[in-house]
Amino acid sequence: MTGREDEALTKVLGARSAGPLAKLGLTTVGDLLRHYPRRYGDPGTLTDMDRLALGEHVTVMARVARATVRTMRSRAGAMLQAVVTDGRHELALTFFAKRAGALRPHEEKLQPGRVGLFTGVVSEYRGTRQLTHPDYVLVGVDADDAEAAMFEASRPIPIYPASSSVPSWRIQRAVRTVLDPLTEGDVDDPVPPEVRARHGLPSRLDALRAIHQPVDQRSWQQARHRFRFEEAFVLQAALAQRRAHAAEQEATARPLRGPGEASLLADFDAALPFTLTDGQRSVGEDLAHELAQARPMQRLLQGEVGSGKTVVALRAMLQVVDAGGQAALLAPTEVLAAQHARTLRQLLGPLAEGGLLGGAAHGTRVALLTGSLGAAARKEALLQAASGEAGIVVGTHALLGDQVQFADLGLVVVDEQHRFGVEQRDALRAKGRVAPHVLVMTATPIPRTVAMTVFGDLETSSLTQVPAGRAGITSHVVPAGNPRWMERTWARVREEVDKGHRAYVVCPRIHPDDDLPAGGGGAAKDFDDVPDLLELVDGEGAGDGRPPLRAVLEVADMLRETPALAGLDVGVLHGQMASADKESAMARFAAGDLQVLVSTTVIEVGVDVPEATVMVVFDADRFGLSQLHQLRGRVGRGTAPGLCLLVSTAQPGTPAATRVEALAETTDGFRLATLDLELRSEGDVLGAAQSGRSSSLRLLRVVQDADLIADARREATAVVDADLELGSHPELRAAIAAQLDDEQEEFLERA
Repeated sequence: MTGREDEALTKVLGARSAGPLAKLGLTTVGDLLRHYPRRYGDPGTLTDMDRLALGEHVTVMARVARATVRTMRSRAGAMLQAVVTDGRHELALTFFAKRAGALRPHEEKLQPGRVGLFTGVVSEYRGTRQLTHPDYVLVGVDADDAEAAMFEASRPIPIYPASSSVPSWRIQRAVRTVLDPLTEGDVDDPVPPEVRARHGLPSRLDALRAIHQPVDQRSWQQARHRFRFEEAFVLQAALAQRRAHAAEQEATARPLRGPGEASLLADFDAALPFTLTDGQRSVGEDLAHELAQARPMQRLLQGEVGSGKTVVALRAMLQVVDAGGQAALLAPTEVLAAQHARTLRQLLGPLAEGGLLGGAAHGTRVALLTGSLGAAARKEALLQAASGEAGIVVGTHALLGDQVQFADLGLVVVDEQHRFGVEQRDALRAKGRVAPHVLVMTATPIPRTVAMTVFGDLETSSLTQVPAGRAGITSHVVPAGNPRWMERTWARVREEVDKGHRAYVVCPRIHPDDDLPAGGGGAAKDFDDVPDLLELVDGEGAGDGRPPLRAVLEVADMLRETPALAGLDVGVLHGQMASADKESAMARFAAGDLQVLVSTTVIEVGVDVPEATVMVVFDADRFGLSQLHQLRGRVGRGTAPGLCLLVSTAQPGTPAATRVEALAETTDGFRLATLDLELRSEGDVLGAAQSGRSSSLRLLRVVQDADLIADARREATAVVDADLELGSHPELRAAIAAQLDDEQEEFLERA
């Protein structure tokens, strides 16, 4: 960024004024100008003070009702007590001083009938809500002259994200100090003039003035629209550059083998015991065509739970192996990696036993590489990958190690992409002699605008059909505090087990004395235990009086003593277990030696036990909708119907209750993903929360702004197609660099 936006606030405002702003992360002129108002106050519309909560830091617009100064009786000094009102409810303002004279300026300003903004922390004294020593500004009074006061009193009042040490109006005054002297040459505009003209957008400087100093409601709304477009345009330009650079890379074409040639893929298709869905066939044709090209495939495959993504990916991998290459499948957890390797071997049968007695003559091998493998097994897997003996290599982050080499890596399949960053994906791609083809998979259905915004550098395929024979899943909400409902829950579990089925019980924590959910306090091994808890994302549920989160070890002990489950074998599974113990627990559960498995969210994706028909999720109201949908997808995967019982402590009418009730009402993952996005901030979905960055999206909303994002994508693609390195658009190039530096580029890879 050039111009004056890089100037330090200490230089422009002075150290005394800039210091408190730095605590809000505002250190440059550009930081301050991008600190947009949260909302706007209208002097004619007062804040409903009945909604104020104790302990909340608030800024309210209210009218002064009265103000009096008196000497205190119980101790030395004086006190001013003022009362402000919204017309129906009142709020006390209390000021203390050593002498009454020190309070006279407040008394003179707080005249009855005057309207102002008052900020402070809501407390209570003798049943009356109050602000103690609040900061305030009076509309039309705190201005330099009468004319300015009248103008100020008639215009919207920007109310900024603030703190107790930096109230909103001090931010407003600081913004005015830095904004007033700026000219067009001082502010870089990343949106080209011709694009602005086509969409009727103001210049960036005009928009900054309108959003910070609006003359009416229409002016700040137009400014917000312009900045939303700018956010989308810059992001889409970065994605367009990534697509263009990828298209310029050279890849090895991996065409289908011709009729009559020995083919793993043809033999696999011939032996399939089921019929591919129309969606699987259609997506398979797209992948086959792109793999046959000499430029790298870059495709996202998303699908409903149980829609058959693994078979589609395996067919692509076999096409690459047939063409002399290898495929690597990167999974986020050891449990999922082992599950994938086991599933691929089962699906391939003799085709996965190349070189072994009884194996297919032109077969291959499936190698598994995880961090906890023993030395001998690790050495064998590394040799199979390096020699090409293993056409398919499945693994966790261990695949990214320097010791891992491939004979000819032709395809990288990344499962559950949102668990990985750009560096990890690129580290695996770099192991190919030329750029390998890339297939990114996610079991979390993504709304169209999210896919367009986050995965804009990938072509997108969706699987919406579920293979024939699936009986479906029924979900019910179980009130945690109702003993009769809980008794019936365990009775239903027993009924399913007595039919020869299995049951999952999911908990967010491992140990009952953990302060944080599983994995929340330290490095979680291979992401095995990182539940998508809403209280960790946005504070919901924290300190609200609800009971502690349930823990795996605690619940397992409880179930072993539950009369309804007497005689059943109850096992546990979580990320802190040794890899061999996790494998053993899953194998025993699949075989029926364990009938009930108490687990963390380690079983969220990929785990496939067709005999599992019932799942009980403790603290369901504390999870995000998408994760609940993935968990639920672990049951009902066979011919018997599935049942999901969501144990919740949420009070009716709360957002948490809304989430759980929505899950019980539908199994449409795309509908749930959209609702989840509407209920939660885009920052969580797009990666700001996970990456610890706060600058991903400021005003853009990926659901509400779908049409705007589509317009920005078209414009950005046209600009990049005409000028890939943006040499004629230095402002746009600088904006991409500023918004998406090396760390923040991870933002583009998360959903």
